[in-house]
This record gives sequence, C-alpha cells and structure tokens, in this order.
Amino acid sequence: MLLSPKKLLLILHFLMGILKAKEQTKTKPSTMLLTRSLDRFGRYCMFLWRTMSVPEKWKEFFRRYADEMTKLGIDSIPLIIIVSLFIGSLCTILIKLNINNPLLPRYAVGMTTREIILLEFSSSILCLILSGKIGSNIASEIGTMRVTEQIDALDIMGINSANFLVLPKILGLVTIMPFLVIICMGTSLFGGYLICVLTGIVSTDTYIYGIQTMFIEWYVWYALIKSLFFAFIISSISAYYGYTVQGGSTDVGKASTNAVVMSNIMILLVDVILTKLMLQ
Repeated sequence: MLLSPKKLLLILHFLMGILKAKEQTKTKPSTMLLTRSLDRFGRYCMFLWRTMSVPEKWKEFFRRYADEMTKLGIDSIPLIIIVSLFIGSLCTILIKLNINNPLLPRYAVGMTTREIILLEFSSSILCLILSGKIGSNIASEIGTMRVTEQIDALDIMGINSANFLVLPKILGLVTIMPFLVIICMGTSLFGGYLICVLTGIVSTDTYIYGIQTMFIEWYVWYALIKSLFFAFIISSISAYYGYTVQGGSTDVGKASTNAVVMSNIMILLVDVILTKLMLQ
C-alpha cells in the first residue's frame, strides 16, 4: 500500500529530528557553547545592521530621540545623585581609616577619593548600576512589544522596526551618558566634602586641597570616553534581548535578566580593554 505525500513528509521530519538529536548528544558541551555564542553574536551583528540605518522620517526620529533621552537619562538623575552622595562619603571615610599614617600628607584623603571617583566609579561602577535600571527597562519594553505582536505589526506595515524602536534609544543614551557621568563626579566629590563637614574626620580645606593636588585632566576625558562605550553596550544588548524574545510574559522577564547580566559582563570586559589602551 502506497503512503500519501503528507505521511511521507511527516516520516522524513521525524527521521531528521532523530538524526539531529543524535548529533547533539555526540557534540561536546564546550563545542555547543561556542556554537551558540557565535550564533548569538552573529544575530546580534545582523540586528545592529538593521538598526544602524537611515531613519525614514526624521521628524519622528528626533521626537523619539528626545523622549528617550528624557526617559533613560534625565529620569535616572535622582538615582545617580543618591548613589553618588553615599559612595563619595564612604570613599572618604574608608580612605581616612586606612591611610592613617603620619608619613602620608593629610591631603592624601581628598586626592585618593578624587582618583577613585574619576577612574572607576563615575564611569564603570555607575554604568553597572544603571544597566540594572536602564537595561531592564529597554529589554522589558521592547520584549513586551514583541510578545504582544506590535513589532510584527510594524514589520507588516513596511517599517524597519529595529531602526524605528532601537536607534533612538541607543543614540539617546549615548548622548546623555557623559552628562550623567559629570553629575556623578561632582556629586560624589560633594558627598566627600559633606562628610568632612558633618564628622570632621578631615578639615574641609585639606579635602579641597587634596582634590586639586596633582590633578590630571586626561582622567576626566578617560571617564567620558568609557561612558560612551558603556552606554552603547547597555542600550544595544538590552534592545537585542528584548527584540528577540519569544514566548510570553515570563520569557520577557528572563530576557530582561539576561540583558542585565550580559551588559555587566561586557562592561567589565570593555573596561579592562580600554584601561589597557588608554592609560598605558
């Protein structure tokens, strides 16, 4: 008795599934991890290629660009001020407790606090903190649009959904991030000054003199340049995880978590590379 074409097709699909399962069991875990990583990186590059295209309507693009700068950057200023004040205060207290040596000058507290804030906290640590707020926001927003088929509707209308949704977020965050870093620098140094006024662990004149002593302007530019890379990493990776999510609301939460974790890993990796290139 001859089989119908539909039954033959089902049998072929079944056999192909068995063969693929056998190949996967034979593959080493390390090889599978490398393959998945390369596949995900390729999809990420293709996603950026679609995103980095010329907007079709410049008026709509600039409107969304301004909205994203407000939502991602300006709305984060209260968090930055609170965190920076406490970090600046803690740095001053801890440095005073650990550099209690008569051979060291008294202004070393202010100078060391300034170096820590300029070199690492104002750029790297700040972006690690903001990746939790901004990254999860971007991933969950775009992921929700994906699972509710709003992105599919944009694609059906002939709109480049990646460019329309993601490009304003990337450029908005890259634009506003250096200003957030400058706010963080000033607020952190003011937090150290405030703790000197309230506790008297170091005189305010000595603290200010330490901030001004042996100041290297390049450290400020170094922090600002790093913040541009970190802003691109946070926005692009979070948008990618949200754009490629599949499933329901639970998968959107998982995508947000994965976006924050991957953003933090890439920020630390790029931080090491940029420090090696720019300070040595």
